[in-house]
Amino acid sequence: MTPEDFRDAWPSVVRALATITGSLDDAEDYAAEAFARASAYAGVIDSLGAWCVAAGRRAWVDDVRRRVVHERAVVQVAAAGDAARTEDDMYAPELDDRVALLFVACDDVLAEGARLVLALRLVCGLSTAAIADLLGISTATAAARLTRAKKALASGRGEFTLADPEQRRARLPTVLACLSAMFTHGQRVGFDPPDALHDTAAQALSTTDALVSVYPDDTEVLGLRAVMRLGLARRPGRVDARGVALPSAEVDRRRWDRALLAQGLEDAAAAAPGAGRFSLEAVIAGLHSAPPTFADTDWARVTELYGALEAIWPSPAVTVARLVAASYAGRPADEVARALERIVDAGPSFAARDAAFALADLEWRIGHVESATRRYRDLAELDLPEPVLRFCRGRS
Repeated sequence: MTPEDFRDAWPSVVRALATITGSLDDAEDYAAEAFARASAYAGVIDSLGAWCVAAGRRAWVDDVRRRVVHERAVVQVAAAGDAARTEDDMYAPELDDRVALLFVACDDVLAEGARLVLALRLVCGLSTAAIADLLGISTATAAARLTRAKKALASGRGEFTLADPEQRRARLPTVLACLSAMFTHGQRVGFDPPDALHDTAAQALSTTDALVSVYPDDTEVLGLRAVMRLGLARRPGRVDARGVALPSAEVDRRRWDRALLAQGLEDAAAAAPGAGRFSLEAVIAGLHSAPPTFADTDWARVTELYGALEAIWPSPAVTVARLVAASYAGRPADEVARALERIVDAGPSFAARDAAFALADLEWRIGHVESATRRYRDLAELDLPEPVLRFCRGRS
């Protein structure tokens, strides 16, 4: 078995064991136990998922038998099996396991921040530190939210159940936000992933593909997939032959994945009638991706759309993107620099870092090389992907 096999099987095993045990916490514990047994098993495993579900179920039954008399354990196991079949019959057995677990993690009995942390950890597989960085909170806060989310979900819903269609529709915005965060994390750290197991951005796209099959006409779902497809289509040009990250203006667009680019632009066109966050992000991504050269970008239109996005989804990261676009559209550099400085000084960690990069790039472009060099030197001291560090060191 390869690491990819274990990664792919994890959501289905957790989903099945959660239905059996009635608890997400127990499901994760017994899934981990089952995967450990599978990795040590010397025989042939035809279906890793089925094997691990069986192993996890056996481990759970063993624990139940230690706590209660044998007869009660038999009744409980039988009832759990009936419950599993009932849930599958009632709540869309055709749902992809990753999508099904996302809808569970995004339960509205939890606060929004708790939903994001639980989904990003349980389904998307991000570390607590990575989640903290994405959300602009401390690692300790992210860990506390994760613990509280599991407890609140257990006390608020009792035994584990899948979301019905009405609940899924209500939770869809949070699910989209989780997948977007997962993709953003993958794009930030995965300039050249060594394999599929480490390609978080591609995993996010795969899960979003499964979500599109449930909501094929939803402009927000299509918009998110457009953003992901266009982002991954442009990824091949982000690093030069020496392993140094390239600024957007220097990327060789001939290296882009043309097939994926066409699919992304098609999704962006389908999402364009919408007026939500991801519909707007899709149109913006299309404006970045369609022109033959960086200089051909319609920066005035991009700036306008970032302003519209900022109005419905206020975020320091969007503000930084709008300011960068405005600088290319002709807004005075000193005005842009002052606005970026405020975010560097007072914004959350992820936005402050983005603003610092934007400010360094702006100063480099307008000839303030000494100031830009100092900024790149400071950025080179941060925990950044190696291609970005090489770029910063080169300019510093």
